[in-house]
Amino acid sequence: MQHANKSSVLNLGLTVFLFLVVLTGLEFFIAAVVGSALLLTLTALLKAGMVLYFYMHSNHLLTDETDIERDSYLYILGTNRLGLWLFLLSDSFVFGGLMVARFNLLGPTRPELNQILGLAVTAVLLVSSFFMNRAEVSMEYGDRKGFLIGTSATLLLGFLFLAGVVGVEWRLAMHEGLTPSSGVAGAIFYMMTGMHAFHVLTGVFFLAIILSNGLRGKYTAERHWGVEAAAVYWHFVDVVWIFFYPALYLIGSAG
Repeated sequence: MQHANKSSVLNLGLTVFLFLVVLTGLEFFIAAVVGSALLLTLTALLKAGMVLYFYMHSNHLLTDETDIERDSYLYILGTNRLGLWLFLLSDSFVFGGLMVARFNLLGPTRPELNQILGLAVTAVLLVSSFFMNRAEVSMEYGDRKGFLIGTSATLLLGFLFLAGVVGVEWRLAMHEGLTPSSGVAGAIFYMMTGMHAFHVLTGVFFLAIILSNGLRGKYTAERHWGVEAAAVYWHFVDVVWIFFYPALYLIGSAG
């Protein structure tokens, strides 16, 4: 199977991104007007499914080659991909455990949080994934300038997301009396956002490394595993927030 041309892959990424934006707005509407936890959960699952569809459609997990030599780049690439996805699968259990704890301990309630800020940081993370996709596709087709622009934009938006959550949201929550030691709601909120922020920070360091390598011309259209790995990790962090956002900001009554 041959890779699709660059414009078709970029257009697919843009289409998925636009659907994610629409679904995020739909989540906000459902929470404000309907208040259905079931609809919010189904919307989050649909968003995550669209991201997974995009990566499967882009053929990132498969290779067309047969009888690949074990010391070849293609073989190493395949094992690296398998290792990364197994790591992300194991990491997903950590976030899954946090989700279970949130609903088990808080039930139909949620922390009193700034809704506009929550929507804003979610939008920032979605836009960052859009630029990360552009960066990866650009490098896949040998467009070094597009890769550098996309990665720089993603890096900047990653810092902006961290500033919004850790620098602003945490401060506002503490001002309202929601602290890690104030009760179950505070403990769940800071654990979920803190663990996610740690992964975003890790991703920011990852992006800084590939940006530095890209500036030194270390990646080519044929060999850019570091870029692909950073993109997959970044989108994984985005998918996690797709579930954390409604769980913390939308589902249940504030109290």
